[in-house]
Amino acid sequence: MSDFRVNGRGRVNRAKPVNFTFDGETYRGFEGDTVASALLANGVHLMGRSFKYHRPRGVVTAGSDEPNALIGTTRGKGRFEPNTRSTIQEIYPGLKTESQNKWPSLKFDLGAINDRLYMLFSAGFYYKTFMWPRSFWDSVYEPIIRKAAGLGKAPTEVDPDTYASRYMHCDVLVIGSGPAGIAAALTAGRAGSKVVLVDEAPEMGGTLLSEPSVSIDGQPAWDWLAAAMAELDGMSNVRRMTRTTAIGYYHQNMIGMVQKLTDHMGDVPQGAPRERMWRVRAKEVVLAQGAIERPMVFDGNDVPGVMMAGAAQTFLNRFGVLVGKEPVVLTSHDSAWYSAFDMADAGAKVVAIVDTRGDVAQALKDAAQARGIKTYLGYTATGTKGRLRVKALRVNPVRNGKVGAAHLLFCDAVMVCGGWTPSLHLFSHTKGSLDWDPEAKAYLPGKKTEDVHIAGAGRGLWGIAAALEDGTKAGADAVTSMGGKAGLATYEIADDRTGTGITQKELPTDRNPGKAKAFVDFQNDVTAKDIRLAVREGMKSIEHVKRYTTNGMATDQGKLSNMNGLTIASDALGKEAPQVGLTTFRPPYTPTTFGAFAGYHKGAHFEVTRKTPIDSWAEENGAEFEPVALWRRAWYFPKPGEDMHKAVARECKATRESLGIFDASTLGKIEVSGPDATEFMNRMYTNPWTKLGVGRARYGLLLGEDGFIRDDGVIGRMRDDLFHVTTTTGGAARVLNMMEDYLQTEWPELKVWLTSTTEEWATIALNGPNARKLLEPFVEGADISAGAFPHMSVVECTVAGFPSRLFRISFTGELGFEINVPARHGKALWEKLWEAGQKYDICPYGTETMHVLRAEKGFIIIGQDTDGTVTPQDAGIGWAIGKMKKDFVGKRSLERPDIVAPGRKQLVGLLTEDPKTVLIEGAQIVDDPKQAKPMKMIGHVTSSYWSEALGRSIAMAVVEGGFDRMEQTLYVPDESGNPIPAKVTGTVFYDPAGDRLNVE
Repeated sequence: MSDFRVNGRGRVNRAKPVNFTFDGETYRGFEGDTVASALLANGVHLMGRSFKYHRPRGVVTAGSDEPNALIGTTRGKGRFEPNTRSTIQEIYPGLKTESQNKWPSLKFDLGAINDRLYMLFSAGFYYKTFMWPRSFWDSVYEPIIRKAAGLGKAPTEVDPDTYASRYMHCDVLVIGSGPAGIAAALTAGRAGSKVVLVDEAPEMGGTLLSEPSVSIDGQPAWDWLAAAMAELDGMSNVRRMTRTTAIGYYHQNMIGMVQKLTDHMGDVPQGAPRERMWRVRAKEVVLAQGAIERPMVFDGNDVPGVMMAGAAQTFLNRFGVLVGKEPVVLTSHDSAWYSAFDMADAGAKVVAIVDTRGDVAQALKDAAQARGIKTYLGYTATGTKGRLRVKALRVNPVRNGKVGAAHLLFCDAVMVCGGWTPSLHLFSHTKGSLDWDPEAKAYLPGKKTEDVHIAGAGRGLWGIAAALEDGTKAGADAVTSMGGKAGLATYEIADDRTGTGITQKELPTDRNPGKAKAFVDFQNDVTAKDIRLAVREGMKSIEHVKRYTTNGMATDQGKLSNMNGLTIASDALGKEAPQVGLTTFRPPYTPTTFGAFAGYHKGAHFEVTRKTPIDSWAEENGAEFEPVALWRRAWYFPKPGEDMHKAVARECKATRESLGIFDASTLGKIEVSGPDATEFMNRMYTNPWTKLGVGRARYGLLLGEDGFIRDDGVIGRMRDDLFHVTTTTGGAARVLNMMEDYLQTEWPELKVWLTSTTEEWATIALNGPNARKLLEPFVEGADISAGAFPHMSVVECTVAGFPSRLFRISFTGELGFEINVPARHGKALWEKLWEAGQKYDICPYGTETMHVLRAEKGFIIIGQDTDGTVTPQDAGIGWAIGKMKKDFVGKRSLERPDIVAPGRKQLVGLLTEDPKTVLIEGAQIVDDPKQAKPMKMIGHVTSSYWSEALGRSIAMAVVEGGFDRMEQTLYVPDESGNPIPAKVTGTVFYDPAGDRLNVE
């Protein structure tokens, strides 16, 4: 163990040492350490390489805002994760970690050649470099970019972990457990409110953990903290959640939170989830997220060992680690002075405090003198020495705006603080306004859009006393907003560390600014000169500057870089910061695993699998299944020794010759009811509905406003004011949404009600010459003879004693019926029909046979034979348009010049010269296979099958000017690219007269 550990400091458990590895080398830390704190304790500062220049990088912060020290972690077999923040990842026995973005090693990285060639990689270089020559894009630029993209390596194995999700409701949700958050939770909890207090750290306390010298109510800060936690834990109405990050703030006080459950464990309990996504609905929210320390922008500010002063203080007081034995402090804010004092009191020899301000409070100067710390006031930093670890800081006096002579301060760490930025990311998610404070040069919360209260440093307050007072008020205000009453506790604070400071653009220098590498965004290697170059090249908005330079686009989402970038850009433009703008903060607040978002939806649970009531019968009888939209549908029913081709051929033959039974329950079903139902149907569908009688059905065609086919289905009129509408399996939700959209926004005056009934009905289709013979004995309350119940009829009756809506329709061209019964009776009816149908050699068939049978008749399937650009005329179903209708959705678009222009792709049939050759669906079609490449593609195959009834292959295709190409020969490639000749025909291949629909 290195002697960078300080006895008597920190909150780690020194009784439990922990071994872990970093880049294959074993290191020792203690229970409670993070990877970063343990490595620093071992004197390791070099932890990664930057993205663009591959410059050596070390820890900058101690929390989730860390941009540099990103590592890959291996947590057992298959549990690898890239880009984990070493400042967040807790160590445990067996943890394996590795640095990123380097080759062949971290200390010797060949990618660092980019740093030597930095002039080639100025801001926006990718917009300029990769434009010429154009031929280089595919062969040179894109392969290089793809290889260089990213920091860590992506996992190669399937994630074996499970992820959970839950919902929660509470009165007051307090986000952040620093002094402001604790005070708010205590106040609301004492008032009896149901309170949830969350923090992303493994231990609550926030700033109090890093400043143990403060006294609260006569107790040391840590003793007061322990008492406060005990009081909260003793309240049954309060819940504390650690390792929980609020990642997004959504409408009506919905907060998304991710709780890490096992990432800190070596031995994960069997079945325990790794993370849990919480969706919390709170009546009131208190944001007590504190503030983020700003880096200072100067040449060489990215060398390992240069870090935030607050981070160094945290590593010392929370983890008992000195980040350096001879540090230099560089600051423009009082807070860094206190960090220097803590370091000196812990045994470090603080070389100097360099403050860019000309003067500071006398008490600070006296405290520094008492500790033997030299002070340099009114100084700037103009460079660093050292590459893999800082060795010296170059400083210069600034007098009357002029930079004086430099001298070196030799050191092993540089602790910087350029002020503080209130953490307002979650508040910004609500679209609450942010107000610019010109004095603090920071944005503060403005007008609120949600029931939220911001407390403490998050609204620019500094010091423990101010945070406790403000948190108490925020908690009380939250209780009052709910109609309750809360007492206001007061706290006596001693040794509070209050202070002030200034924020600056890049520090003044005596060097050529064009050669200085003063970094603003550490991870993406964005420098101050990059931002100024973007402004010179015409970027006037901070959003444009961001995208041109990639500033703020690192995995910390600009937590450290945004405000410095804005300050520099506004200076370059000669405008105040609000005139330049502010980049948009978006969820998630910190990088979040896909697993947390997916939750239980992985593997077989990735997408909901909907099963029909008859699904279990199909499974028991050997069906093969296929996914159709969200449904699992029986694909075909193979007998022993049959492949799909043989099984489908048998099912087709049996259905055409005798009787087939098909589960059509997945068809979308919508009830359109109300006094204005007929008018609504007339407006939505192309067909006329006014004269359709009760008990009759009609094919319905639905268009979009662009005139292209959206959906179709058979629609039955059950009563004058009730239509039973069917849709395609995948179109049910889309059609219902479209109907609701028009009803609510275009025609709110219509008295119409829409009800989704897809799951209410099980639908069984009987097709074949013996369909009526099987069904008729089961029907009561209706005459289904040929004369009384013609094709396209519907009736409410009972079938086998079950209430039913019975349609006489066919999607096969055979005599057909569709029986709709309540879903709970679907399987029972199927089994009754199956048993009675044995004397007719009844055959169950699946979706593949259904596709073949309908294609033989030229019936189209929306989404397969149409592609979103096909009109009714293109599909050959212009007859479905009501010629006398004045209007319907899409009518005007059907008259657009491009819609009626010649040469549109139209649906036709194709018959191959060799009847045994089955075309490939999706294959492109050409006029002449011998034409020069690139060939002109005139269409593609939409449906292609072997037809057992015809003894040959059939296909449908959309072809340019297809209706005018009848009998022409076109060419379609096979799997090897060889052209297959096929003749253009009509789309009806079987029983063109439709005689088989009306067999007795």
